Amino acid sequence: MGQPSFEASNAIIYLTYGAFLVLGTAIAWKLRSQVKTDFLSSNGTQTAWPLALNFIASALGSGVLTTYPEVATLTGVQGMLIYAFSSALPMLIFGALGPIIRRQCPEGFVLTEWVRQRYGTLAMLWLSFMTLVTLFLYMISELSAIGQIVTLLTGLDGLPVMIVQCVVTTIYTSLGGFKISFLTDTVQGSMVVGLIIMGTIAVGVNVKIQPGLVEESGYLEASLVGWQLLYILPVAIFTNDFFLSQFWLRTFSSKTDKDLWIGVSVATVALLCILTLVGSSGLIATWSGAWPGDPPQLGSVAFFTLLEQLPNWVVGVILVMTVSLSTAAFDSFQSAMVSSASNDLFRNKINIWFIRALVVLIIFPVVAIAIKAPSVLQIYLISDLVSASTVPVLLLGLSSRFYWWRGFEVIVGGVGGLLTVFIFGTIYYGSAQAGGELLLVQQGLYSGDWGAFGAFVAAPVGSFIWAFAALGLRLTYQFVRSKMTGHPFTALDPPARASAHDEEPEYSTQNEVVTTKGPGKFF
Repeated sequence: MGQPSFEASNAIIYLTYGAFLVLGTAIAWKLRSQVKTDFLSSNGTQTAWPLALNFIASALGSGVLTTYPEVATLTGVQGMLIYAFSSALPMLIFGALGPIIRRQCPEGFVLTEWVRQRYGTLAMLWLSFMTLVTLFLYMISELSAIGQIVTLLTGLDGLPVMIVQCVVTTIYTSLGGFKISFLTDTVQGSMVVGLIIMGTIAVGVNVKIQPGLVEESGYLEASLVGWQLLYILPVAIFTNDFFLSQFWLRTFSSKTDKDLWIGVSVATVALLCILTLVGSSGLIATWSGAWPGDPPQLGSVAFFTLLEQLPNWVVGVILVMTVSLSTAAFDSFQSAMVSSASNDLFRNKINIWFIRALVVLIIFPVVAIAIKAPSVLQIYLISDLVSASTVPVLLLGLSSRFYWWRGFEVIVGGVGGLLTVFIFGTIYYGSAQAGGELLLVQQGLYSGDWGAFGAFVAAPVGSFIWAFAALGLRLTYQFVRSKMTGHPFTALDPPARASAHDEEPEYSTQNEVVTTKGPGKFF
């Protein structure tokens, strides 16, 4: 198989983008009279199947064509399956926790609004910062990935493709907001499922496995890294999904809890199948002799070396699928970032045209950084480490039994978790510089030592240690102050009793609902 001609490659890529532009702007024209709330969210409007396709499209991106095969070439069947299950199963969390959070925060549409009501403004701003940074990193990684993949598939310069994608998604997202992203993701999700099936059939018909290479690869054996991933990936991906506002926008948009459960369940099964198939391309590329090649290639290009054994039309299918994956993911990140920023920073009080301007402005730094972005997988891992430090201590507030848990503990725990990773890295490697590099996961997950594993243990464990230390400090301060002022010490009293003494938190424990009122949310 050779690369498609220059003309054919350009035609496939830009006609696909053109189709999405026409589709998006046509839908935006029909929604031109929508109010600002419809631009930012669509609470209680969507049924199960559109939700399922949206969760699929939002969870995927063109980066899966490099990261999952790369993991397969490094850790074999064990690591590939762990990665696929770890990525798909967290979708069920939105079905489990979504109804609880919606009952606690019925007017919200992102997780940070629940955090504001439960923990106060400072904790909300802390989580909002982490959320916006995560979305920004994901936008960079997605744009970087599409540029690299187009170059690998066609030999074309990836920069024009990156720019065109930004222009296309920015136009229709700035016009229609979340509703446009939702509707286009429904179409794109359907396309991806169909194209995956076509590609799988093409591989099954055209690729020949060499039995000798199967045994020689050692991919059927368990490995140390594979066992490490059994802990690292579930923790990393589960916590990081809480930072991705596009999932919360879709959770709040479900008509009923049943629709939500059906949607995330279907999405979980579909994602598991898709990611397993994509990851298996790394195994098949090795067992067919296509990878590592001569000279040896990186594991991230295993999928593309496999394409060399397939007919030319398959590359065209993959091109369309790649553009669809990337466009769906990118417009989801755009709408999620704008909805989050509008809610968290401006309390949804700014003019809709200013919101549309935000969609446009955020693109410039994304493109500038994406051109020189490092490994896509490394960007994901940095974000995962931050979320592993923040989310576990945050989730304690979902239960009414932790009515005494405050935003002070959440913030100290989140920062403390990252500090613990630095301390661990400094001790483990014997160097403060190496400890700082561990925070950036510069050596990835496959260095052969226990550094990355230790970092993902240190992050959540350290966050709880620091958070409970902060709790002790706060309670000590409040106890001493109560003795000095002669006021009752109510910090650990049940909510009804505490509210009788002062105007701090008020809670309702029905259906595990926890709300707050007054200054006690943070301290």
